[in-house]
Amino acid sequence: MADTRLFPLEGGLRRHPDVDRWFASSPSELHELARRWFDELRETGPDVVDLLHDGHPTACVGPLAFAYVNVFRAHVNVGFYLGTSLADPARLLQGTGRYMRHVTLRAGVAVDEDAVRGLIRDAYTDMAARLAATQESANPRYAG
Repeated sequence: MADTRLFPLEGGLRRHPDVDRWFASSPSELHELARRWFDELRETGPDVVDLLHDGHPTACVGPLAFAYVNVFRAHVNVGFYLGTSLADPARLLQGTGRYMRHVTLRAGVAVDEDAVRGLIRDAYTDMAARLAATQESANPRYAG
């Protein structure tokens, strides 16, 4: 876990009104697709907060960003900040960045939804463990 860069963001809320306004600002089939998957991100754990980062909805475990959605002209990306560390047996992840990967979704095109949910769950679980390790190393407990 130590060889990756964590991405802390400030200002996350359990359900940030800026994120809800973002989805409402351009109602379209692609925005609804993005909202559906962002709702999945929001529901992965009680410590998930969200905010707009670089103009798109981003989900964090506490202060650490783990995933985002973004709408483009013809598709939606569900992105993972540490996507290179995720197992991807369905081979959905795309991208060539050092850490980040994304899944591209298109309206009306079938996707292995269980595999996308698995990536979301694993990204959350991984980031929650990284956050716990960071907090533990900042506040070590000594016996005796």
